[in-house]
Amino acid sequence: MARRSLLISGGEGQQMRGKLIVFEGVEGGGKTTQMQRVQVWLQSLTDAPVVMTREPGGTLLGQELRRLLLEYQEEEPIQDRAELLMYAADRAQHIEGFLKPLLYQGTIILCDRYTDSTIAYQGYGRGLDLSLIEQLNQIATQGLESDLTLWLDVDVEIGLARTRARGKIDRMEQANLAFHQRVQQGFQRLAEANPERIIKIDGTLNIDRVTEKIQLILSQKLIEWGLIL
Repeated sequence: MARRSLLISGGEGQQMRGKLIVFEGVEGGGKTTQMQRVQVWLQSLTDAPVVMTREPGGTLLGQELRRLLLEYQEEEPIQDRAELLMYAADRAQHIEGFLKPLLYQGTIILCDRYTDSTIAYQGYGRGLDLSLIEQLNQIATQGLESDLTLWLDVDVEIGLARTRARGKIDRMEQANLAFHQRVQQGFQRLAEANPERIIKIDGTLNIDRVTEKIQLILSQKLIEWGLIL
């Protein structure tokens, strides 16, 4: 898969100057809280705009797909391959209609889930063919990878307890423990296979400590990327 960098050009000779930073992990890992903190912190360090988004649901179409994927409770179940294709459709719309335009403008994007979640949930969790998922990810992303993925690693049972303590749980969170354990295994294997892109962070630490670790990692990356001195 081709790596995206500052040298990738747009349709009119533009260069993709922004950065895509993805937050990944099992349910209840604290992604949303950390993204909100990071957005405020990053905006204080750089003149580049910093925005938050998510998959599924980063576009208007995506919001409808998210509702179906996470809130659907009809008698007819969503079949696994149909679920996979719905996630791919959300991603294709998100990339063309939201991510790419902002990246060409030099925006730093914080995204809650991306391609690794599809591999972990639909591949390892549902047991769908990994090569098929790779093909669909390629079609949907056109090779657009994250510049950095922060994997907030928490024990599955701890994460699920956190989500259930919040009240209503979505369709994915309702899956059994074995499913979520397979998902966790998927994230572990992805991190092992992509150490240059995926950084593991202990999500069971105190919230402030997790934020500190993320800030340290991003400070180094921002210097490396030339976004701060």
